[in-house]
Amino acid sequence: MGARCSKFSICWFQSHLKATVLESSDLDNGGKGEEQTWSSFTEFSLEQMKAATNGFSSDNIVSEHGEKAPNVVYKGKLLKNDHWVAVKRFNKFAWPDPRQFLEEARAVGSLRSERLANLIGCCCEGEERLLVAEFMPHETLAKHLFHWENQPMKWAMRLRVALYLAQALEYCSSKGRALYHDLNAYRILFDNDGNPRLSCYGLMKNSRDGKSYSTNLAFTPPEYLRTGRVTAESVVYSFGTLLLDLMSGKHIPPSHALDLIRGKNFLMLMDSALEGHFSNDDGAELVRLASRCLQYEARERPNAKSLFVSLMSLQKEAEVPSYVLMGIPQGTTSPKQPLSLTPFGEACLRFDLTAIHEILEKMGYKDDEGIANELSFQMWTSQMQDTLNSKKHGDTAFRAKDFTSAINHYTQFIDGGTMVSPTVYARRCLSYLMNDKPQEALGDAVQAQAVSPEWPTTFYLQAACLFSLGMESDAQENLKDGTNLEAKKSKN
Repeated sequence: MGARCSKFSICWFQSHLKATVLESSDLDNGGKGEEQTWSSFTEFSLEQMKAATNGFSSDNIVSEHGEKAPNVVYKGKLLKNDHWVAVKRFNKFAWPDPRQFLEEARAVGSLRSERLANLIGCCCEGEERLLVAEFMPHETLAKHLFHWENQPMKWAMRLRVALYLAQALEYCSSKGRALYHDLNAYRILFDNDGNPRLSCYGLMKNSRDGKSYSTNLAFTPPEYLRTGRVTAESVVYSFGTLLLDLMSGKHIPPSHALDLIRGKNFLMLMDSALEGHFSNDDGAELVRLASRCLQYEARERPNAKSLFVSLMSLQKEAEVPSYVLMGIPQGTTSPKQPLSLTPFGEACLRFDLTAIHEILEKMGYKDDEGIANELSFQMWTSQMQDTLNSKKHGDTAFRAKDFTSAINHYTQFIDGGTMVSPTVYARRCLSYLMNDKPQEALGDAVQAQAVSPEWPTTFYLQAACLFSLGMESDAQENLKDGTNLEAKKSKN
């Protein structure tokens, strides 16, 4: 059996530490569960994409517009780990500059949120431009709103879609990706658990100046018609059109909707299938939010964060899972068994950083025993003392809870390159968490696991980082791994 390796292992930090394109041997990105939140961005080969999509077979096409669409989406299965993915194949003229395509894809691929159908990779070979995203099995908002078969979407679910979409846009904005191109009901997809997610594809722009928008002119933000430019406020306008979709169950032009609103006939906007299932106050508030988003002057529109706050107060049946509201099969085939967590696991679950600090302090360096550190005589004589002093100063700062100094000293130790210590990575990981830097912390937890693959602490720390990043399902998986490893060690 080979060394244990989680999905946040070597591939993760290679993608963050190497500026060059990953070689094909680096592409394995393991994972657990049909639907995972992928940690690393991967550059796939064309052969891998052909194998995943059965040679881009028409039977694998899942986009609503089918083969005649300029950019077709295929359902694919990665052969090495059996995970389903969505592969978007662009028209060869869409991205003439391969460097720009890779630059955009890597930038969008750095985002990770449970509110997005995340971009996990791409392929750029010859004239092929392919984007690889998490596969969402329960179709689009357009399908559930406009072409439903068994039941119309419930009011509570429509409010949840609006909330999650606002949250997704706010997350993207906070990460410097506020521009989303052609936001519409086809861009919102439903995952295994029936939760709505925003497609990552709309975050890609194929021109450096932001001039990219393709939609029916009746639904286009007015400033785009004047200037030809997409702004963050343009995205909010499109959000307003989606609120109209959710209320009406139809794709109503904003000008028509605003005429009804001004005439105080907002009830005429509401989907007749919702009659008796919402209060007039809630309906009026959603109409108010939509009309604010659809203001002619872009500066008068709200931002995504304020929309999220407003929509929070409107939520109904918050305790009911989305798959129940949607009337779709549950994503998991068997109920999750509760874990019997160790004190370390409990501290990570609670995100109790003080308790984690106490545990790491108590553990000391006993788990570094047996770690190979091959040093030349020259290293011993000229560098070892400086290296040991850096670690000593880092430990002193860590003990005193001066986590900024601890990061600096531990970084000097690691950069010295004369010794490898998983405990130092673990301690710097917690120091990063204490400084509200979960992404850097996750990198250290993964590095510690690469050095010591069977060390439960690395899985626990990854769980804490992932909880901080909002990736709860993956955090739970790492808690489970850490707990199982610790139980295994206690039996030996």
